[in-house]
Parts: sequence; C-alpha cells; structure tokens
Amino acid sequence: MKYSKKIICLANSNRHNERCVAGKEALENGVINGWIRPISARPGAELSRQERCYENGVEPRVLDIINILILESKPHSHQTENHLIDHSARWTKKGVWPWEDLEKIVDTPSTLWINDGSSYYGMNDRIPAEQASSLLGSLTLIKLKSLVIQVAIEGKEFGNPRRRVRASFEYHNEYYDLVVTDPVVEEEFLARTDSNYPLSDAYLCISLGEIYEGYCYKLVAAVIRKPR
Repeated sequence: MKYSKKIICLANSNRHNERCVAGKEALENGVINGWIRPISARPGAELSRQERCYENGVEPRVLDIINILILESKPHSHQTENHLIDHSARWTKKGVWPWEDLEKIVDTPSTLWINDGSSYYGMNDRIPAEQASSLLGSLTLIKLKSLVIQVAIEGKEFGNPRRRVRASFEYHNEYYDLVVTDPVVEEEFLARTDSNYPLSDAYLCISLGEIYEGYCYKLVAAVIRKPR
C-alpha cells in the first residue's frame, strides 16, 4: 500500500550521474523521526531529475520540507533507511526547516561508524564491506565548529587525474578526510584554485555509500552552512 513521508531534506547529492536525496522524517505533531532515503527501482537506486523534482520542475534544496509518495520500505544491507518511491507522483514542497533549528535534529554518534580503513587520499573514509553489512544505518548529521574544504588533483599516480573536493575535520578526537558529493559545494569550490579553505559552524550530512571494490565509503553528502 502506498504511503506518504514528509522529510526535512538534508542531502541532495551526486550519485551515478544523478542524485541521492536523504532526510529526517517530520511527523505532524512536530516530532522528528528517523532517516529516510527515497530511492528509485533502478539497480543503482539513484533518482532522476524528473523523479525528484517538484511539479514546477524546481530541484529540491537542502532544508526543504518535502512530501513524497512511497511504495514500500526497501532496506539494503547497511542502507536500512531506503524507501522506494512512486516515480509517477511528483514531490511537494511543504516548507523550509530553519537553519537555526538544525541543532534540534543533529545526531551525536561517538564515532562515524567504524574507523578501520583509509583510502590513498582519505583518512578514516572507508569500511570493509563485511564490516559494513553489520551496521544498522548509513546516514548521520553532525555539527562541527570548524572544517577545511580541500580542492586538489587526485589520481595522477594512477594515470587518472581529476580535481576533487574533500572535507577534512576532527570529530570526537578522530581525524577524517572524506570526499564531498554535495553538488552545490563541489561547484563552488571547483571554481576556485586548488587550495585549503577553512569553514566554521557547519553541519555535515554524512552517508555511507554502497559497496565499491570491497569497501563502503563515507561521503559528505551535504555541507550545510548558515544562509548568507
């Protein structure tokens, strides 16, 4: 049976050349429930523009409150938050969650899942697939007093150079260096020169991605800053 979910959008990130949307469920009585990741029926679960846009064609933005028609819960391994959308129904914008109220819905994990692996360029940015399969969730929202956005060329050593954006930060005395998949932040910082750019007072929506070459990577799906 179809049902509706109203979520506070906390990520609209790049995924398989399309997007991955995620947020926390907003109940009618003002209570904020758990995470929801609306997905498509395609193998990669990515959402096309038509599937994720409002009736007027506008793209959902982070902090939008969105009503989405769902067909069924569709958990997959550690991504327990997945819900299959009704692709024939357009999404509806119900409002905007105030940036000042993000503090009320922040998560406070002691660590970002399991810190048991780092990629060539990252730090504490991946988990072996067999360990990730035991996890009960793949999304979290944390608050940071400071972080550094890094823009640099990666892959030269392997014959596949490309400019990448990463977020470098400390959380509960652990250091992290994670790839940013937030398209707004990517566009902004890729337009700048390769360097390190400090930011303050930001929230990060962090997602644990699908299995890729034996690992699940921690990705910064959204960098949420105070509106200018």
